Amino acid sequence: MSDRMEELLTRMNIQQTMDAKAKRTILWVLAVIGGIAAVAGISYIVYRILNPDYLEDFDEDFDEDFDDFFEDEDAVEEDE
Repeated sequence: MSDRMEELLTRMNIQQTMDAKAKRTILWVLAVIGGIAAVAGISYIVYRILNPDYLEDFDEDFDEDFDDFFEDEDAVEEDE
């Protein structure tokens, strides 16, 4: 009976060790994924801060040209 108990305890210990290794492996995988996500998020934020938005400048220039066009038309109508 003693041999069976030792065998059972040995199997239980092996199972616990395997469970602990699996948990550690999953933890490491999640830590790596979290690290990659953090680096990607920080990179995106730095990119948005350092990269100028040229579309805003284009819209402002377009609005100015558009306003100038209508001002020119108003001036022509007043002259007539």
